[in-house]
Amino acid sequence: MENADIHTLCITEGVFDGNYVDMVNTMLPELKESQRGFLKSKRFPYLKNIVYIGQEKYRALYNTPELLLLGENISDKLLQEAKQQVNCYDVVNMQYTSGTTGFPKGVMLTHHNITNNGLFTGEGMGFTADDKLCCCVPLFHCFGVVLASMNVLTHGCTQVMVEKFDPMVVLASIHKERCTALYGVPTMFIAELNHPMFEMFDLTSLRTGIMAGALCPVELMRAVTEKMHITHITSVYGLTESSPGMTHTTLVESFEERCTTVGKEYPFTEVKVLDPETGEECPVGVQGEICCRGYLVMKGYYNNPQATAEVIDKDGWLHSGDLGVKDEAGNYRITGRIKDMIIRGGENIYPREIEEFLYHMEGIQDVQVVGVASPKYGEEVGAFIILKEGATMEAEEVKEFCRGKIARHKIPKYIFFVPNFPLTGSGKIQKFKLRDISLQLLAEQGITPI
Repeated sequence: MENADIHTLCITEGVFDGNYVDMVNTMLPELKESQRGFLKSKRFPYLKNIVYIGQEKYRALYNTPELLLLGENISDKLLQEAKQQVNCYDVVNMQYTSGTTGFPKGVMLTHHNITNNGLFTGEGMGFTADDKLCCCVPLFHCFGVVLASMNVLTHGCTQVMVEKFDPMVVLASIHKERCTALYGVPTMFIAELNHPMFEMFDLTSLRTGIMAGALCPVELMRAVTEKMHITHITSVYGLTESSPGMTHTTLVESFEERCTTVGKEYPFTEVKVLDPETGEECPVGVQGEICCRGYLVMKGYYNNPQATAEVIDKDGWLHSGDLGVKDEAGNYRITGRIKDMIIRGGENIYPREIEEFLYHMEGIQDVQVVGVASPKYGEEVGAFIILKEGATMEAEEVKEFCRGKIARHKIPKYIFFVPNFPLTGSGKIQKFKLRDISLQLLAEQGITPI
């Protein structure tokens, strides 16, 4: 609210355990003495209107019927005049970064950014007006609002909405509506595949979809193809700042390419792998930072030119902060985040490699690898593991599984069995929180990192 300079705030009753009406009244004590449309807030000087989406009436808030009534009493001429002042390069959506690495920033995205990104996403999967997309990812994230909604809008197909993610509701929606496409982050697909009632649902109508929002394990991609009948599961790689799609494994790529890479660059998009130290382009097969340039790059971070300059260089290249390589066929593979890289005694360790290896261990449902602070080595390898239902496992078994198969310094020193991972509202795993949790768990066990 403070960062975005919001003029009109629209709220529902709330989600999960949060009541938005109560939040607004706590945040705006002036509401008790305000008339609708004439709010004067000391803390939020730009805020003038609050609209409750629903029939209920609340002090100083417009509700939906009142808002519609106001619209009926305003001439179409005013609307046409307002339209004339807008062009496709104006900001239409200020999307806040999910906060996996720190405090969210307001990413300014234009009509031109998100309409084209949605269009090219659907083209890459062969969408037509006959398709039905089951969307269980939130619309406050680019995955939902661009890759889903803008794709559906530009192709005239159907969007089947699941308001709050529940694996059984998703499976039932696909079964009942005969959906042809499904989106989700890896944790969502894992929850669906492992649901005890999975076999009860007919998913044979599915043909394509997107698994994105985090690094996608190869074994999970295979399971989705074989068990959920999504023969053309694809990956989109990108970030909020790139609207979000930068690369896409389209229907043209082979099954192996769709499982092991994030495909090629979107149309009208330049992608390069640059050396983080020199800024020079890396040769094929050499790891560097994934960067892009083109229509998809954001206008910048709202009221934050310094942060904007840190990610968009003087030549217009958006620096992702992600590490990757380009192969001989022109496909890109993401190897991890620069900030996630573990440096143990001078050795660079990439969590993705260890995570992919541990996914092959029987009984492991999901795994995340992070650096645990160590006075001796700087960082040690820590693995957070969610076990499959009914599975049991000891830390030593995990280490034994690794011995002789991966380098000694890559074997996790610390193993944490947890019921879940800390997530953002859009389902992304917050690795920076896992680092803090690791120290807390070690302290509870009386262990001091060495």
